[in-house]
Amino acid sequence: MNSLQQKFLYYSRRKSFRYGVPFLLLMVGGSFGLQQFAQLRYTFSKKGSLTRQEAEKFGINMKKTEDVTLEGEYEKIKQLDIDHWDNVRGPRPWEETSPPPAAEQARREH
Repeated sequence: MNSLQQKFLYYSRRKSFRYGVPFLLLMVGGSFGLQQFAQLRYTFSKKGSLTRQEAEKFGINMKKTEDVTLEGEYEKIKQLDIDHWDNVRGPRPWEETSPPPAAEQARREH
């Protein structure tokens, strides 16, 4: 018993034991603790897909999946005129909703 107590006192005086063991316990224990908290997040999350009936109940009209194709969307984009456009700055929250008169006049000149 006395030799066990002497060994503990010997190792407890070393820096590697005083600082290293608590650090390792914190790292390993923290890893297991975070794993449990992360598991709770995914266990109780209510994620699910929105059905067409639920969307219509909220006033959202969803397209049928067979109506939207990659080729159809490409044809819509091909018809857009991307060479002639005006750069119009959107209103800031602290500004009025109508654009200032100088911007309207400049837009009419071009």
